[in-house]
Amino acid sequence: MVEVQTRIAPRKRVAAMKEYYPPLGSRKALRLDFNENTLGCSPKVREALAAITTGALTMYPEREPVEAVVAKNLGIDPSLMVLTNGVDEAIHVLFSSFLDEGDELLLPVPTYTMYEVYASATDAKVVTVLADDSLAFPQKQILAAITPRTKIIAVANPNSPSGTVATREQLLEIARRAPQAILLVDEAYFHFYGETVIDLLGTIPNLMLTRTFSKAYGLAGLRLGLLAGPVALMQWVRRVLSPYSVNSVALACLPAAVEDTEYLSWYVGEVIAARAEFASALDKEDIRHWPSQANFILTEIGAQHKEFVRLMSAAGILVRDRSADPGCEGRVRITIGTREQMKKAAAVLRGTMMVLRGAGTTPRTQKES
Repeated sequence: MVEVQTRIAPRKRVAAMKEYYPPLGSRKALRLDFNENTLGCSPKVREALAAITTGALTMYPEREPVEAVVAKNLGIDPSLMVLTNGVDEAIHVLFSSFLDEGDELLLPVPTYTMYEVYASATDAKVVTVLADDSLAFPQKQILAAITPRTKIIAVANPNSPSGTVATREQLLEIARRAPQAILLVDEAYFHFYGETVIDLLGTIPNLMLTRTFSKAYGLAGLRLGLLAGPVALMQWVRRVLSPYSVNSVALACLPAAVEDTEYLSWYVGEVIAARAEFASALDKEDIRHWPSQANFILTEIGAQHKEFVRLMSAAGILVRDRSADPGCEGRVRITIGTREQMKKAAAVLRGTMMVLRGAGTTPRTQKES
């Protein structure tokens, strides 16, 4: 087939946007490259799926009843939140609602790639603040970068790919120092950290928050997230958000997932224990890594990072090369699964390091001081 050429051009902003290419790999391998739940969602979700009738699929989805269930589970008023088609839609809609020409999005980097991607589709300017080698949250630099044009400050907490965090006090100071801007706290990895600012929603006029059901809950395939904030800000988000972007199947399954707190607690506890054990395995291999409060660990492999990823993949373990991220050259992020899974990953890691060192080129390794 020969495609006919077109003279139709996209918006200049769209033509200039960065493209995001998700990693592709065999689902037969152990996927430690996407920060997904590596085991599965609550068994009660399967029961909810089985209960869906064909008649239910003929009707447009209704978000509000399920939002009430989720809000109760989170201890907030339903008026403060909306369910979204993954956190990506939450970010996209928020930026579309508030970022205008002359505005600035302030980002500490490295961080979640899609903030900059979605902001680049608007007429706002993206301002980045690079963390130092410790990857600690660059509080002083963020405060210094705030200007009258700062409209949104996005903080992933815990951050990806580093796993590091901003403290509650740091976040409060940012919100206080930038009253003209929205402070978006992305708590996608909250469950593996345990600290949150959700209790402050509605009391701090410029604080907004996102959560996902893709990580701890294991519902990445259903594309579910939420955006929460003061009613005065949420009214504009609701105006932009599609009323049917969250599908009926996802809505039918979500209550079962959030109400099975026993399963959620078990899985989170398993990951946290596996995270500590895998960190010890990295120490034994003398591989530098950053203390993580998420379901992944960022490691420093050095010049052989591509070969490291290839060898791990060949042995059935997929990991994520983050070298393209600002300040992350030679660094590889490894998702944490269950203890049994991570014992397998640690064994493959040992063999991979033996091969790399035997090749005569030792990866740059250094324990964090």
